[in-house]
Amino acid sequence: MPAIFEHTQPVLPSDIDGIGHVNNLVFVRWLQDAAVAHSAAQGWPGSAYHQLGKGWVVRSHFVEYLGPAFENDLITVRTWVSEMKRATSARRYQIFRGPDRILIGRAETQWAFVSFSSLMPCRVPDEVTQAFEVVAE
Repeated sequence: MPAIFEHTQPVLPSDIDGIGHVNNLVFVRWLQDAAVAHSAAQGWPGSAYHQLGKGWVVRSHFVEYLGPAFENDLITVRTWVSEMKRATSARRYQIFRGPDRILIGRAETQWAFVSFSSLMPCRVPDEVTQAFEVVAE
């Protein structure tokens, strides 16, 4: 499976805000959608984490908005794991608009691995760590 994953989706009418472009919160949703799709492609869909009783939660997002997106645009989010530690992980993103792949955003998410029963951080199991190749900057 790819170390760098690409997730493509259209801009929906519900993604548009009051000034006619994609709402900034939609960008954050795209980040999560891409991360979840990448995890599933690596053999770790949500159901696998639920079976394990542990999984990822967001600690922080940083998003740099470089350009707008509009209804019916096709968006591609490129994502990769940039760091994997004992109980945390960093993931990077690039967000492109259209077939000419205009860069409209860059982002990073810090994730924490937690036990679902306690919501306390715990060590990332080896089988999860091994599913993701860390892409150095």
